[in-house]
Amino acid sequence: MHIEFTQADDSHVDSLVELVNSAYRGESSKVGWTTEADILGGQRTDAEGIQELINKEDSVILIAEDDDNGDLLGCVHLEKQNAKCYLGMLTVDPSLQNKGIGKMLLTESEALAQFWDCTSIFMTVISARSELIAWYEKHGFRKTGEKKPFPYGDERFGLPKVEGLEFIVLEKKV
Repeated sequence: MHIEFTQADDSHVDSLVELVNSAYRGESSKVGWTTEADILGGQRTDAEGIQELINKEDSVILIAEDDDNGDLLGCVHLEKQNAKCYLGMLTVDPSLQNKGIGKMLLTESEALAQFWDCTSIFMTVISARSELIAWYEKHGFRKTGEKKPFPYGDERFGLPKVEGLEFIVLEKKV
């Protein structure tokens, strides 16, 4: 498999929605280790949300495609916010997790952040996702101590199955 990294455009919207929702929610997500299915139901994203990220200024969805057959393997959303780069929606096809694709997407993300002259990359992760937080820490991210509330009542972010969800902020210098 040869992986090509490119910027998503309008033609990728439907496949991105399918990929992201399959990796985070529902039974299909349980094939991989990054599932949120036990804490959140519903959708992770929709076509409108993906389109908004593609069209937003200083925002890119970077995609990893199999250069041989065009299959979408993973993606990550990056957004320049002053001197920092926000990283979100890092996704790898659940059947392809633990093959280094997520790490490659992180490396590409860091290169883009440097190109944008950002000093660091930051993200929010649901605090209950300790295994995922540990993975990011293994790749150089550190907890900042900052927390943000989970948007209870906004179904665009999913249907909580547990109480007390919140986001923690992780950051890495680039």
